Amino acid sequence: MPTSTPSRPAAERAPRPIADIARDLGLGAEEWMPYGRDKAKVHVDALASRRDRPDGKLVVVSSITPTPAGDGKTTMTIGLGQALWRIGARPVIALREPSIGPTLGMKGGGTGGGRAQVVPMHDINLHFTGDFHAITSAHNLLAAAIDNHVHHGNPLGIDVRQVAWKRILDVNDRALRNVVVGLGGRTDGVPREAGFLITSASEIMAALCLAENLMDLKQRLGRMLVALTADGKPVTAEALGVTGAMAALLRDAIHPNLVQTMEGTPALVHGGPFANIAHGCNSVLATRLALKLGDICLTEAGFATDLGAEKFFDIKCRLAGLKPDAALIVATARALKYHGGVPVPELDRENVAALTAGLDNLEAHVEAVRQFKVPVLIGLNRYPSDTEREYAAVTERCARLGVEAHVADVFGRGGEGGEALAHGLLALLGRERSAFQPLYSLDDPITVKLDTIARRVYGADGVEYPKRVERQIAQAESLGYGRLPICVAKTQRSLSDDPTLLNRPRGFKITVNDVRISAGAGFLVAITGDITTMPGLPRRPNAEKVDVTPAGVITGLF
Repeated sequence: MPTSTPSRPAAERAPRPIADIARDLGLGAEEWMPYGRDKAKVHVDALASRRDRPDGKLVVVSSITPTPAGDGKTTMTIGLGQALWRIGARPVIALREPSIGPTLGMKGGGTGGGRAQVVPMHDINLHFTGDFHAITSAHNLLAAAIDNHVHHGNPLGIDVRQVAWKRILDVNDRALRNVVVGLGGRTDGVPREAGFLITSASEIMAALCLAENLMDLKQRLGRMLVALTADGKPVTAEALGVTGAMAALLRDAIHPNLVQTMEGTPALVHGGPFANIAHGCNSVLATRLALKLGDICLTEAGFATDLGAEKFFDIKCRLAGLKPDAALIVATARALKYHGGVPVPELDRENVAALTAGLDNLEAHVEAVRQFKVPVLIGLNRYPSDTEREYAAVTERCARLGVEAHVADVFGRGGEGGEALAHGLLALLGRERSAFQPLYSLDDPITVKLDTIARRVYGADGVEYPKRVERQIAQAESLGYGRLPICVAKTQRSLSDDPTLLNRPRGFKITVNDVRISAGAGFLVAITGDITTMPGLPRRPNAEKVDVTPAGVITGLF
């Protein structure tokens, strides 16, 4: 890593050659593969060769319930990494890859903001190193193999009414949620109902992010449940004979991607499952590499603690044997005021009373993380309209909760603006020890696991199941999948499954509308509320702002 403070602002500095970043991390020439001047892939063998090296500290960054006002979790993660470097630590950041769907839909870029970004920003936000495309190809190859098998006599006896494997696309397109395939004639396949997911919701994406190596990924591909026979017997991908070809398509995608922040801090950006419809964490391989290459791994779990952090703890850490050392919860005064009842146009005005009311949401997330026995720190992402009286209200409540809160201006000042937070994190890591434990036992029945998450993390009064879902749960248990952890697909806009219930709702129940078996990834997906696994575009998608100049410069992405 760089050993001197940059002499000019981060936004004005050209990225360092990726070879320099790899060298500073101690990577040998045979351990990384350049993808141009400013990005590379780190071979998974680099992890195996460091098997005996002690791990650094694992810190997960999550947030309060997201709002339209923005929270800046990725920005804070990147800025905190830059700040830790400035004060003498050796952090390595581990993030998810952005999906083109929301990048060109509603969200815009997913590489941070202001002076706390990973670069090259346009590449990372669009095609990057091709991982998303490889996953899309492998997933759709399996979908094509299913329909081809049925077309050519169906010797496995697949019930076309019980095909669970949909197709995927990395574009927000609501018109593809439910489709009919096989129309046209005898040579065009067997007609059946089907549909599309967004690539981030693919089980292959989840499996890649939980795999330990390429052969482990190949085995996970083979275990994927794609359909049932008429008498209810499972049909896996292995039976269709294309898992070898799928693994070949994913050969390069398994290797984590190496980039850097605007201040030269190394970052591994790999895998991109959404947290509201998938498990919301970057790859286990990238996280393990970051733990071996640095003294602190800063990793982000998607959305708030009820989604990303819960899945990080109960799925990723449990399945990979990781032990988190601390959790950072990101909040903003604006978001807290929104949860306190202030509409978006009025959030720039001081309103201590509304902010104080909205602190109930922050308190709920602190309590949720503490149930996993992990030390907690609060990072307040500074906005220009914030006031000292608002900050005082936050720090006072946090003090009553026994948790420190630090203001950070990483958007405006980069690493320099996050130094107080960085010192607070190092102090927390030195002062408190994690006694991490998952929230539930894998031996618990499926309904008990769901009830535990709903009550202890969301604050619900329980879970409701339509009769059809009760049958799905019984079927999953009868097929031998009852011991898998639970991945809840839920709105990110509320602790409940109703996006209109802000702050800290009470007196509600979660409704599970569908249960899907992700046997290869190694979890069950419980679909709640009105959540969909293929997003739609807004009335004015971000794609309408994006253009490219004659010189090839992309504009309007951020």
